[in-house]
Amino acid sequence: MAAGGETGKAAGLEAEEVPVVEEARSFKDLGVTDVLCEACDQLGWKIPTKIQVEAIPVALQGRDIIGLAETGSGKTGAFALPILQALLDAPQRLFALVLTPTRELAFQISEQFEALGSSIGVHSAVIVGGIDSMSQSLALAKKPHIIIATPGRLVDHLENTKGFNLRALKFLVMDEADRILNMDFETEVDKILKVIPRDRKTFLFSATMTKQVQKLQRAALKNPVKCAVSSKYQTVEKLQQYYIFIPSKFKDSYLVYILNELAGNSFMVFCSTCNNTQRTALLLRNLGFTAIPLHGQMSQNKRLGSLNKFKAKARSILLATDVASRGLDIPHVDVVINFDIPTHSKDYIHRVGRTARAGRSGKSITFVTQYDVELFQRIEHLIGKKLPAFPMQEEEVMMLQERVAEAQRFARMELREQGEKKRSRNGDDDDTEEALGVRKKVAGGKKKKRKAF
Repeated sequence: MAAGGETGKAAGLEAEEVPVVEEARSFKDLGVTDVLCEACDQLGWKIPTKIQVEAIPVALQGRDIIGLAETGSGKTGAFALPILQALLDAPQRLFALVLTPTRELAFQISEQFEALGSSIGVHSAVIVGGIDSMSQSLALAKKPHIIIATPGRLVDHLENTKGFNLRALKFLVMDEADRILNMDFETEVDKILKVIPRDRKTFLFSATMTKQVQKLQRAALKNPVKCAVSSKYQTVEKLQQYYIFIPSKFKDSYLVYILNELAGNSFMVFCSTCNNTQRTALLLRNLGFTAIPLHGQMSQNKRLGSLNKFKAKARSILLATDVASRGLDIPHVDVVINFDIPTHSKDYIHRVGRTARAGRSGKSITFVTQYDVELFQRIEHLIGKKLPAFPMQEEEVMMLQERVAEAQRFARMELREQGEKKRSRNGDDDDTEEALGVRKKVAGGKKKKRKAF
């Protein structure tokens, strides 16, 4: 990476390891001030998690940090508390920037900052794609303390929004850094590193240490301390993991069977494509399940709407693509179902990390068809476990076949109708500003019926 090259030479490849601190009993023991300790208390954070115990004291000393921790380990608190404490000591606007790979994660981090900083009047702004640029420019003009952004849209504002710069920035956080780089945001991150001060604190959090992350570490961090909670790929102990080996043509029937067997739980079902997510959601609705989709082709408002309905328990089944497998803290997922097996084994870790969070228990079930055996063996190799088969009654599954086939037919028809509507509405799900203009013109004369999810 170009930016900050010479600082990298000093940092070397090896980050200093942090000594393991004795288990802290409270945030006060870690050096967090009283005001923020009270805020943690109100959020129900009683005892700091492992990554918080390791990272917070080092961050409060003013060191750069590389945090390696699995999802659901309390990473947000580990960087939010030191930033807010530094902000209390030296208040200023445009104080910290948090970069995240997805829009949903950005909103979630913003919620935590607002909750922790509500008593001290902290303002944050979320700068992500899929939302009108103009309103974001206005939010930036008010100079918030914390900006939470996806790299693409932030670069857009740095280049085009008059009067907005980050020359006074004191903290940079890169959350889920491996995923930011996987999504080809490398050039954007480079541009951001060039326009922010060298003299800043940098926290880099990542679930996995890839070569790209090491390269970023050399470019962006000065003599960092490494806080590793899990060095090898692992899944949480309290997670019961199963697989089922089935013919691919009966996948839908087996899904319906498992949802019936484990009724009363909340489910997150992962599909590999947006289309399959939508199709399966329609199929399950036709069979009377309260299912809701979440995928990349939905507009930002619809995505947040889906998430909120699921969080509020108004829906018990969330069907998602890998957009949602990282960083989203939905506290009440009881069962994760890998309906389509992930092609990257590491994504498996993040998908099943949606359940058994923060000390609770949970189940995960992976569907393995005749085409997925090799991928499944890779996953078992990665986590170092042989998974048991989920117990099932095949005859009962076959009895569902007729109803499921009918629901599949309805789902296909609905999908086709939605596709036609979308085309006739001139790309309604395209959420760029130009499309909005076109849409208003098209909508000029005729009223539109919209299908609310």
